[in-house]
Amino acid sequence: MRAVDIIRKKRDAAELTRDEIKFLIQGATRDAIPDYQIAAFLMAVLWRGMSSAELAALTQEMLHSGEVLDLSGLRGMKVDKHSTGGVGDKASLVLAPVVAAAGKNVPLGRKPVLVPMISGRGLGHTGGTLDKLESIPGFNVNLSLSEFRSVLERCGCALIGPTPEIAPADKKLYALRDVTATVESPYLICASIMSKKLAEGIDALVLDVKTGDGAFMKRPEDAEYLAQLMVETGRGMGKKVVALITDMEQPLGRKIGNALELDECLDVLHGAGPPDLRSLCDELAAWMLFLAGRTPDVAEGRALAAEMIESGRARDTFREIIRAQGGDPEVVDDVARLPRAKNLAKVKAERAGFVTKIQCEQVGIASMMLGGGREKKEDVVDPAVGLVIEKKVGEAVEAGSTLCTVHYNSDMRLHEVMELLSTSFTIGDVAPEPAPLVRKIIGAE
Repeated sequence: MRAVDIIRKKRDAAELTRDEIKFLIQGATRDAIPDYQIAAFLMAVLWRGMSSAELAALTQEMLHSGEVLDLSGLRGMKVDKHSTGGVGDKASLVLAPVVAAAGKNVPLGRKPVLVPMISGRGLGHTGGTLDKLESIPGFNVNLSLSEFRSVLERCGCALIGPTPEIAPADKKLYALRDVTATVESPYLICASIMSKKLAEGIDALVLDVKTGDGAFMKRPEDAEYLAQLMVETGRGMGKKVVALITDMEQPLGRKIGNALELDECLDVLHGAGPPDLRSLCDELAAWMLFLAGRTPDVAEGRALAAEMIESGRARDTFREIIRAQGGDPEVVDDVARLPRAKNLAKVKAERAGFVTKIQCEQVGIASMMLGGGREKKEDVVDPAVGLVIEKKVGEAVEAGSTLCTVHYNSDMRLHEVMELLSTSFTIGDVAPEPAPLVRKIIGAE
């Protein structure tokens, strides 16, 4: 085979065979095919799309480009959750201990549930689970695969970053997608996400596909199409998969920034926290527990998730996970041990009325500009900085009242941040109708 012939075939909208896709992916992984030819293939996929058979083959080849974890030696169902990313999207830090706690000491006839969670760092204006976890003093997200298995067996959950052994083809392709304007292809997104998630050795997966101003998929129809692709791909590989299309027209919860978001998750684990974050965590946890067979239906999953929080078992499990991964477990009960910014600034309302819109992506960019995210790959993240949204969509404001509190350490870009945030809130005379948090569920049938 020759790469140029395969590129030409895809360029001309013909369907590639599994062997042709295997040739390209293996060649890319071994550096046997030059980057410029792989980049041409990615652009052809962006323009021409992929058939179901092509997408399945691409996902399989990326999955098997490295090690696929064999967790069959650990008793129980393995379930994970993946989000396509958004502003203030911190649900994984609640879900992991809740589902792991519910997966222990199961009644007769039901299997234990384990949560193997391999997560990523912040991407653009969206936050990353690993950066949030690293705001816990000492927390180690760089466990070896053997250490990962050990923590998973002991605690019911382990939370780490990608390892060199997991889907190396994705790392190669993603770096090229990032610099060739092909990130947005739903087929390439699907293969990237599903190859990494299925390499975890899971039995079931719940997908949180965001849509709205703060999401990568801003149009609902694009989010639904991607969700459908991922559900079909996962099910075609023998996994239980469901996708929830969820709202990202405004930040999730009120806190944005790594330590601030962890603080808010701990509020939820203590039975408090903002209603939208609590509601989404309840729903995602319910589906995880249902797909894993821990509960007979989603309604019982919601009740069981609530019980894990109310009883304190989720908090206990989070302490176990933090301790097992080298972190300070005392943060669960004393958030003052988390990093804190030295300075605060207030964004004020210019008029009275109701918040009718928040430019969610702008808010995420503002947090990144403070040092809470990476504008360049080599940037160092400041875990202490970020924002607190004091007024969300639909809430009443008075002239001069605070819309947003900025937590910062350096004032180098503070003026830019304040200007950006001042244009991020729209105030009108009438409160808008509340939008549903979960817009649609794909694969629930």
